[in-house]
Amino acid sequence: MTDTRSVATATRSPALVIGLCWLAIVVDGYDLIVYGSALPALVSGEWALSAAAAGRIGSAALVGMLFGALLAGVVTDRVGRRRLMIGCIAWFSVAMALCAVAPSPEVFGALRFVAGIGLGGVVPTAIALTVEYAPAGRRNAANALMFSGYSVGGVLAALGGITMLEALGWRSLFWAGAAVGLVLLVVVVVALPESPAYLLARGRGEEATALARRYGAPEPVAAGPARRAPLRELLATPRTTLLFWLVTGIGLLLVYGLNTWLAQIMRQAGYALGGALAFLLALNLGAIVGTPLLGALADRVGVRRVVVGMFLTAAAAILVLTTALPTALLLAVIAVAGACTIGTTILVNSYTATSYPEHLRAAALGWALGIGRLGAIAGPLYGGLVVASGQGFAMNFVAFAVPAAVAALLVLLLPRPVG
Repeated sequence: MTDTRSVATATRSPALVIGLCWLAIVVDGYDLIVYGSALPALVSGEWALSAAAAGRIGSAALVGMLFGALLAGVVTDRVGRRRLMIGCIAWFSVAMALCAVAPSPEVFGALRFVAGIGLGGVVPTAIALTVEYAPAGRRNAANALMFSGYSVGGVLAALGGITMLEALGWRSLFWAGAAVGLVLLVVVVVALPESPAYLLARGRGEEATALARRYGAPEPVAAGPARRAPLRELLATPRTTLLFWLVTGIGLLLVYGLNTWLAQIMRQAGYALGGALAFLLALNLGAIVGTPLLGALADRVGVRRVVVGMFLTAAAAILVLTTALPTALLLAVIAVAGACTIGTTILVNSYTATSYPEHLRAAALGWALGIGRLGAIAGPLYGGLVVASGQGFAMNFVAFAVPAAVAALLVLLLPRPVG
């Protein structure tokens, strides 16, 4: 199967490419968040994990994602976005199946690391394809809509925990992830086109233009001679690049810290398993509803303003969780927190992509998400330390509100996007 296959087909909408990226992020999100759904069983059941051990295993997949995202930034311009997406989906699907049969916590943690390598390559590839195929004036909205798939995956992971965890055991959650991943692999092999920018960079200009026109995407523009050191170009504006890395890291700390520990924190607060998992469900439902709205708002009033406001709102919502409100109101508040942590972090990715010229976007996203993975890795560890400290229910949430406020201040130091 060649890259030229998609040029010869009937005219298609860019929504097809964005939709395929969305599906990839749905499965990516499920495979990451499912650990948080399985955690109550792993802590109190088969392996009786301590909070510290649970945090280390939670971080294992994210360490793998660090390597996967960095690898994607290095190889994407050599092998193409399409091949990279196919390889990553195959990789993490097989690894998820192996996680389902892991005989011990140590093997399970190692396999979560392996799965993370594939998962880490999917994210920057999906963002780069979405930004490339989306209409020029709607890139923030398109990227936010595409990345809402992460929270759809989180919802599916929470629903899987509610319906399958007690009846079928935690291993069934990982078998489900592997099966869906393999179905996605077939769909992507059949339907995903290559990146026009990649084709242009490989000297296939006519094919790139024809592909862009076929899908109604902006035609790629030659960026001159190929660059051998994209990192050097990124660090030519060190303040901007380092700030994006830091803000991305804090955002990912919030996303993965909350998705890993929220259900277990609510279990310790006295909720039954189903009730505790309902908070994880609400967190991701809030992101599904809020993320596309925030993306559209960012296209209208500016992505920097929206990101600052949402990080501040996230801090406030997380603090409200420390109060003794009725459960229904707490679920509504956690939905707002989901929109303003997961959703805002997604907008930071879009902000990154639109702050660099086209030829640097994939590398900028790869490096920001790669270095930012240090924050993601820290999230489950950070949550585990907070829970293990015994400082009480309120401190669990105060510890997550502070990074959100710090991120808002850092975003104010970033420049306006260039496109």
